[in-house]
Amino acid sequence: MRIAVISDTHMPKGDRVLPAECVERCSAADVILHGGDINDLATLDAIRALGPPVHAVWGNNCTDEVRAQIPKELVVELGGVQVGMIHIGGPAARRPERLEERFPGCGLVIFGHSHVPEHVITAAGTHVLNPGSPTERRRAPHCAMATVEISGGAVARVEIHPIV
Repeated sequence: MRIAVISDTHMPKGDRVLPAECVERCSAADVILHGGDINDLATLDAIRALGPPVHAVWGNNCTDEVRAQIPKELVVELGGVQVGMIHIGGPAARRPERLEERFPGCGLVIFGHSHVPEHVITAAGTHVLNPGSPTERRRAPHCAMATVEISGGAVARVEIHPIV
């Protein structure tokens, strides 16, 4: 199973659109995960229109309309792996361990908010992933998104893709 992971798209904002590389990776995936800050319903609909099913959580910049349609936290099973999702992962210190505790039994936890791409595997083997933002790098060296491959009921590969 191929999963495209994005977060913090913050659209619409000016003439911002999803970069072509992001659209291509999302369209080619079996499922899209969005870690929050979609912002408005038109953006959520545009991401859904890319084709694959979308699982998303709301972020601190989402409108009330978005918050009414998607949850603050989510656990979904994908390819035999429990995946936990939340927008704000909390302070950096012990973040992977705290997220692992918040989502027990999950082999993959997705978060966003910082715009800084990060992939950590905890001592217990949980993959904790912030894909970065494909549209707004902020303190990160570049915009980014991630892809995850699940095979045989386990996370087989995680890649963070810089978008330049």
